[in-house]
Amino acid sequence: MRWYGSGDPVSLRDIRQAGATGVVSALHHIPNGELWPVAEIQARKAVIEAAGLSWSVVESLPVHEHIKTRNGNWEKYIDNYKKSLKHLGGCGIRTICYNFMPLLDWTRTQLDYALPDGSRALRYEKNAVVAFDLFILQRPHADQDYSPKEKQAASTYFDSLEAAERINLSDTILKGLPGAEVGFSLEEFRQEITRYDKIDHKTLAAHLDAFLAEVTPVAEANEMVLCIHPDDPPFPIFGLPRVVSTATDVRRIFNGTDRYSNGLTFCTGSFGVRADNNLPAMVKEFGERIHFIHLRSTRRDAEGNFFEADHLDGDVPMFEVMRELVLWQQKRSSALPMRPDHGHQMLDDLDKTTYPGYTAIGRLKGLAELRGLELGISKSLTVAENR
Repeated sequence: MRWYGSGDPVSLRDIRQAGATGVVSALHHIPNGELWPVAEIQARKAVIEAAGLSWSVVESLPVHEHIKTRNGNWEKYIDNYKKSLKHLGGCGIRTICYNFMPLLDWTRTQLDYALPDGSRALRYEKNAVVAFDLFILQRPHADQDYSPKEKQAASTYFDSLEAAERINLSDTILKGLPGAEVGFSLEEFRQEITRYDKIDHKTLAAHLDAFLAEVTPVAEANEMVLCIHPDDPPFPIFGLPRVVSTATDVRRIFNGTDRYSNGLTFCTGSFGVRADNNLPAMVKEFGERIHFIHLRSTRRDAEGNFFEADHLDGDVPMFEVMRELVLWQQKRSSALPMRPDHGHQMLDDLDKTTYPGYTAIGRLKGLAELRGLELGISKSLTVAENR
């Protein structure tokens, strides 16, 4: 399970009791782009191991915005990134998750979407995103990105909001969720987004390739693997390009830096938002380079909205995905790290203040379901082989 450090309301003891054996963590207190000192890494690792767990994956070692745009102090930040990789490898931590999403990490518009059973989930509503872009952010030329129907629907949605609801929408999008390393004020975001005025999909993809050409050899030399997380959501928002949203994107990334250390975090929830992503086929094609797995499911609609569904429900064909992952796991010499992602807020956690998507009970439920599915598939494959 993911753990955010001493301030996380879900303790290491909770995580161990849930049945997890490893922890996914990061040094969130260190500003983006700064060096991760050995002493800080060792201190975090010692706390985790004292609880009877292992620090299995770093999520994330953030990529500074200057690296993505290749301006400002980007060379300094790449140098710090390479040194941080060496420090992590020297401490025995060898799986590094990162993302290349401009400015915002995973984006949602509602953190407490009520489900029929009374639990709460994360939700993305397209009208809310368009309304924020047009009427709160007021991004120049934003109206050119939307159809007349989309603009009218967003206007109707925006007019229905009270002043406090408009502030809450802005805060939800900009202030940073647990997966984000930074949050923005509205004015800061207006300023930062201008960095991407001349950066389209092709340019951002080239910047990612250049970054990987620098850092992948360092990871390889230290027996580490890098695993890029897909875009969430997997399509452009606020005029910002996306470069890790489809199977075509993954092929380009792997072909550009064709090294085993250049790998993928296979997030079923992110890829699953797009109906054109065939998730079992993607696992079958990219399995050798999948170094980390996020398992969750989403339920999408034709209007571009989605919410976090139960782990074994939603639009992700979890049985088929898990079967392909188990088949790849059988070919590996070491275990493939997996974590349940984004659990519902439910039961006792409804009355607690927790990180959105990272409650204890919702993730425990997901972990139990996924482990049961994995065990059943593994046993059935063994039985079939022995016949």
